[in-house]
Amino acid sequence: MSDDRQYQKARDAALRLLTHRPRSESEVSIRLAQRFPEDIVDRVVASLREQSFLNDDEFARLWTESRDNHNPRSAAAIRRELLEKGVSKAIAEEAVADVDDSDGAYRAAVKFSRRLAGAEYESFHRRLWGHLQRRGYNATVSRQTAARLWEEVGEDSNTSEDSEIE
Repeated sequence: MSDDRQYQKARDAALRLLTHRPRSESEVSIRLAQRFPEDIVDRVVASLREQSFLNDDEFARLWTESRDNHNPRSAAAIRRELLEKGVSKAIAEEAVADVDDSDGAYRAAVKFSRRLAGAEYESFHRRLWGHLQRRGYNATVSRQTAARLWEEVGEDSNTSEDSEIE
């Protein structure tokens, strides 16, 4: 197969990959390297970078934003995911610089705490703390968030009890 034909097939494959979700340069390179020679892969990646189809800065920003909005994780967990996807450490650090772990932990915990309605204090804390730990939040943030939500749950139950009495 001629180089031009192989180049076009590799480019088409890369563009198909990018239609599903944004990807890092490394992800695209690794996938293309499974089917195409290294020189073709390098040409395709360079071409896509020049045309702004591949941009690790933008990819890291979008990944961080998506994680923070839809499936909150700690800055450390998001940074680790970006590094696994082949983004440089400097770009990953910059992307997670504005992630607020306390806010993210709270948002993740509120959603999960609905399942813990009626749980006893120990069970509530243990399960919520574990949930936050699995999302990469440190022990201090997890403990503070669990305590805050326990207080809020207690206030909500007191408010609903007061309204039932009236």
